[in-house]
Amino acid sequence: MLQRCKRLIPVILYGTFYMTCFSWLEKFPRKYHIINSTLDYKIPFCEYFIIPYFLWFLYIAGTVLFFIFFNEDKIEYQNLLINLGIGMTLFLIVSYVYPNGLSLRPTKFARDNIFTDLVGFLYTIDTPTNVLPSIHVYNSVAAFCALNNCKKLQKHRGIRVSAFILTVLIILSTMFLKQHSICDVATGITFAVASYIMIYKVYARGNAKENAKEKHRVIYAKNRKPDQHS
Repeated sequence: MLQRCKRLIPVILYGTFYMTCFSWLEKFPRKYHIINSTLDYKIPFCEYFIIPYFLWFLYIAGTVLFFIFFNEDKIEYQNLLINLGIGMTLFLIVSYVYPNGLSLRPTKFARDNIFTDLVGFLYTIDTPTNVLPSIHVYNSVAAFCALNNCKKLQKHRGIRVSAFILTVLIILSTMFLKQHSICDVATGITFAVASYIMIYKVYARGNAKENAKEKHRVIYAKNRKPDQHS
C-alpha cells in the first residue's frame, strides 16, 4: 500500500504546478482572441448536459485512482500520467502564447430548473477564457485510452464501453453548455489522438523491443556455459 501511495506524489506535484500556472493565467490581464465560429451558433444550448460535464471530475479522478491503487501494471499508470501531463502542459503553453476566449454563453436561460441553476453556478466559477484546447475533451479521451488499453479491463467490455459513452457525452456537453467552441473540441481531440499514438504506439513499441532484447540477453546469459580454464 505504501508503494501505491507513492504513486500519488507526481499527481500532487504536477496538480499543484498546473493549478498555480492556470490561476496566474486567469488573473493576468491580456487581450483575448475570441475564437467563436458560425457553426457554434447552430448548436443549441441544452442545460441537461451539465450532468456529464460535472461527471468529468469523477471520471478523471476515478481513472487516476484506479491506476494508482487497483492496477498492478506500472507502465500503464505511467502512460496515463504522461498523457495527461502532455495535454495539460500544452494547454498552459497555448493559453500563454495565444490568449483566447469565447462569447457564446447565453445571457439568460429559456427555462428555470435545477439544471440551469447548476449551469449558472458553473458560469460564476469558470470564466470563458483560456479554453483552447479543451482540457475536458483532452483528458476524457486520455482517460478512455488508458482504460481501453488496460490489460486488467480487457475482459470487462462493459466498463470500456461505458467509458467510451461517457467520454462522448462529456465532449458533447462542452459544446451544448457553450463552455467550448467546435475549435476547442477539435483541437483537444487532435492533441489527444497525437499523444495517444506517440505514447501507446511509438513509445510502447520501442519499449517492447527493448524488453525483448533484455529478455534475450537474460536467457543467453543463463544458457551460456562458464568458460573452462585449465
